[in-house]
Amino acid sequence: MINNIVVVGSGVMGRGIAYVSAVGGYSVTLIDVDESALQNAKKEIVSLFEKSLNRGHISNELALQAKENLSYSTNLKGAGSQADLIIEAVPEKTEIKKGVFHNLEEYASDSCIFATNTSTMSPTEIASYAKRPEKTIAMHFFNPVHKMPLVEIVRGLETSDETAQLIKEVAEQMGKKSVVINEFPGFVTSRISALVGNEAFYMLQEGLGTPEEIDKAIKLGLNYPMGPFELVDLVGLDARLNNLKYLHEKLGEKYRPAPLLEQYVKAGRLGRKSGKGVYDYTNKSKEEVKK
Repeated sequence: MINNIVVVGSGVMGRGIAYVSAVGGYSVTLIDVDESALQNAKKEIVSLFEKSLNRGHISNELALQAKENLSYSTNLKGAGSQADLIIEAVPEKTEIKKGVFHNLEEYASDSCIFATNTSTMSPTEIASYAKRPEKTIAMHFFNPVHKMPLVEIVRGLETSDETAQLIKEVAEQMGKKSVVINEFPGFVTSRISALVGNEAFYMLQEGLGTPEEIDKAIKLGLNYPMGPFELVDLVGLDARLNNLKYLHEKLGEKYRPAPLLEQYVKAGRLGRKSGKGVYDYTNKSKEEVKK
């Protein structure tokens, strides 16, 4: 049984996972080593509750209960020792994840399940950072977590059937649909998304069209809900570049990052979070940028 969930990392993905976990009825602790980042995440989650209430997505009773279910802490040891499931949502950097999982193994009970929110990295390799490969799995959530319906559940080499089934049930209780797949670099969605997004940057640097024209063509011609440039500005150009570098290393030349994408990242054009990516958000209101 999963009752207590700890989410490690209070960035965009971590706070979203904490929110849907609390709304799903779980007792949730959101962890971050940075107190200011944690307080910022708390403000964003409170705002998300207000928006969900105003739009009729959740009832006042459910919102009150979910808020009571949710706590915030910098004490990983204390929260981790009480967890049934720990979901790691730190940046896609090997050394950062390795450090987190070393600590989790030290603090968590033997029965605790470890999940990593990764879009490309190997859950088998991540499982090797701790000592419970049969209880380690990937839960790939999508941004924004509260809106996107899918969780990609990825089994590592030694992930048990019991763990995979339990995590599928957890995702369902969070209100998500899921696919359970076996590990391969990039999984399903990241491989396709990275190819489309990278090709769009090659088109842009070749002068084929403006970002607006390329996005419009993809949305109307291929029925995508967002164009590739709208999407990369949302998820972050730095995150996309990191994913492409990993996929290029693992899967070969077709994933080589477009030089223009690398230039944008070097220039600090990281997307909505920095105010400018492919598109410029500096003259838009805060609410417009969040939409």
